[in-house]
Amino acid sequence: MMRVLYFLVPMVISLLLEFPVKAIAIKFGWYAKENERTIHHGKIPRVGGLAIFIAFLIGSVLFVEKNETLRAVIIRGSIIFLEGFLDDIFDVSPLVKIVFQLAAATVLIFMGNVYLKVIRLPFNIVLNINILGYIVTYLWIVGITNAVNLLDGLDGLAGGFCIIVLMTIAIISAIFKIRHSYIISLVLAGSTMGFLFHNFHPASVFMGDCGAQFLGFMIAAISVYSFKSTTFITLAIPIILLFVPIFDTFSAIARRTLGHQKISAPDKKHFHHILMNNLDLGQTGATLTIYCITAVFGFTAYSYIVDPATGGTILLLLVIIFEIFIEYTGMISNTYRPILSILDKIASRHYHKSDESKSDE
Repeated sequence: MMRVLYFLVPMVISLLLEFPVKAIAIKFGWYAKENERTIHHGKIPRVGGLAIFIAFLIGSVLFVEKNETLRAVIIRGSIIFLEGFLDDIFDVSPLVKIVFQLAAATVLIFMGNVYLKVIRLPFNIVLNINILGYIVTYLWIVGITNAVNLLDGLDGLAGGFCIIVLMTIAIISAIFKIRHSYIISLVLAGSTMGFLFHNFHPASVFMGDCGAQFLGFMIAAISVYSFKSTTFITLAIPIILLFVPIFDTFSAIARRTLGHQKISAPDKKHFHHILMNNLDLGQTGATLTIYCITAVFGFTAYSYIVDPATGGTILLLLVIIFEIFIEYTGMISNTYRPILSILDKIASRHYHKSDESKSDE
């Protein structure tokens, strides 16, 4: 029964808190602004992440056992929340965001001792990466924080995605008996679920940067804390779980670099935009599709633990499918078609051989 409360209590708190949060946002005019990346119209409050944050803090006080490392994770997550909240109100510059994120990551790494010390490979191969571990941890935390923020483009998308990822982390943590990670993942998932009731299409509130960056940071930190000492490949499971935002972020970087644009420039060529517009799935259809894809990657992560060969094979097939999707939809560039070009050549040769055999007859 207690395990259910880890999820339900913060969910109810978040669900109820969203009402006063929306009222406060409306009173002070904290609305989401329309730009090249957004698709909403009208005045919609943008600080829904405040309810997620408060519900998570209350849930942590009630259920999370005293642990210095987890306390460090929560405090540093609070720094990221504060930066995101200020951005929602005052629109801080990208440089200020990065400074806050690096500061939070620095304190987490050096005071919370949350960083990768070794890289574990198959066949019991262990590599001590020393200083490189700090660099990898910095890149991971800052990268995932911003990747989840980029994913927050449709009603219910980022919230539902994070819930699926957190529930998968909770399940894997239960398998490996990582109790602290299990509890904190359920508490954060429940806090996000309460918000999702208000955010699913048509949304009455957005989580804003305060919610998206907080969730991204917490997921990045929890995954390093949870899986850095497990026996399978270091970061393999978190990378599989977070494949969608990682794939979307690298695609955006490549697209903007090739298009001679700023990396931070907004556009409507993200994965969810392609699903919604190019494939005509609409907001709800695109959101549910990404939920299903995330669940598939969650299953792949679990499969990788049970049988690395099977999980690795599934992952390879999924990566190939995503690569073909990128090329077919022109997500990076209309001229970027390495695999499709090869397939076209193979099909062309087969067609010519078929024509030659017919002419011989």
